[in-house]
Amino acid sequence: MKVVLLEDVKKVGKKGEVVDVSDGYARNFLMKKGLAKEANSVSLNDAKLQAGAKAEHERRALIEAQETSKRLGGQTFNVVAKGGRDGKLYGAVTTADIAECLAKADYKIDKKKIVIDSPIKNVGVFKVRVKLHPKVSCDINIEVTSEQ
Repeated sequence: MKVVLLEDVKKVGKKGEVVDVSDGYARNFLMKKGLAKEANSVSLNDAKLQAGAKAEHERRALIEAQETSKRLGGQTFNVVAKGGRDGKLYGAVTTADIAECLAKADYKIDKKKIVIDSPIKNVGVFKVRVKLHPKVSCDINIEVTSEQ
């Protein structure tokens, strides 16, 4: 029996795919749990429209990430952290601190998308990578100054 999957099903397929499974598995498990519906002209058309909408959404997200990368790339942002007189910080500058600094400059970027190669524990200028999209990333400079 051909069914259109409404959710990802392990070892069967991804959401929106049309798969051929046994009749009993389709009726007694997939349809009963709301994981699939029978493949007819209406459900196939719905799956096709959803796939097109998803592709369009991904395309727009990529374009937005590329535009943000052009504006953000190469800029320098200042982060103030508590530290001693010798240039060492009492703690470390985290991705949350950098995300907060970017938010003040009107860039809403999640802290999970900021990649620091090694912990920032000194005063100075450091390169940090920002992953805006799986295909788009850019480097920014973080200038760390000490607040005594």
